[in-house]
This record gives sequence, structure tokens and C-alpha cells, in this order.
Amino acid sequence: MHIENHPVLGKQLTKPVTIYFNNKKYKAYKQQTVAAALIANGEIKFGLSRKLIQARGLFCSRGRCCSCYITVNGEEHVRSCMVRVEEGMEIYPNLEDPEVRSDDYGD
Repeated sequence: MHIENHPVLGKQLTKPVTIYFNNKKYKAYKQQTVAAALIANGEIKFGLSRKLIQARGLFCSRGRCCSCYITVNGEEHVRSCMVRVEEGMEIYPNLEDPEVRSDDYGD
């Protein structure tokens, strides 16, 4: 569900873009957050919890929790509720801890 014509903000969702979640192509709108775009396309599982290995998704929608972490264009542990979609964005679920001890990070 989208609010296309908001009573205060006016006409919304006018610039469609293509994003990829788990290599699947989806339509989104430039004004949307990644979380909103994924949910609008029926994707509600954004990853797995570290301890209990249970599905994680959108919880607070304000960037205060860590439930909606995803990987965006190779950057791990990005809060999907705080990042807006861009054309060709590649998004993957967060299934494990970030790889911080690798050659890319100076270790």
C-alpha cells in the first residue's frame, strides 16, 4: 500500500526506480526508504537474529533498534529504515555478523 497523494505533502511516489533484493528485481520509488520499498513488494524478512536465528524485519521505523539491518551495495549492517532507495541498488538480507576482521578493514 502506498500513499500516492498525501493531503499535506501532495503528490508522492513519482520517480520509479529498480532495486534488487536477493538478486530479485523490484519496483520502488525514489522517495521511499529501503524498508518501505521492500515491504511494499511483499518482502518482510530482512535477515536473521544473531542469538536465536529467527527472522528479523522492520520494528521501530525510526533507526533506534537494530531489527532491520540489511546489506546495501556491499555495505553490511545498514538500517533499512534510514536509507532511501536509489536506481540499481543491490540489497541482501543480514544473515550473519559483519565481516570486520578482513583485509578490507586493515587486519
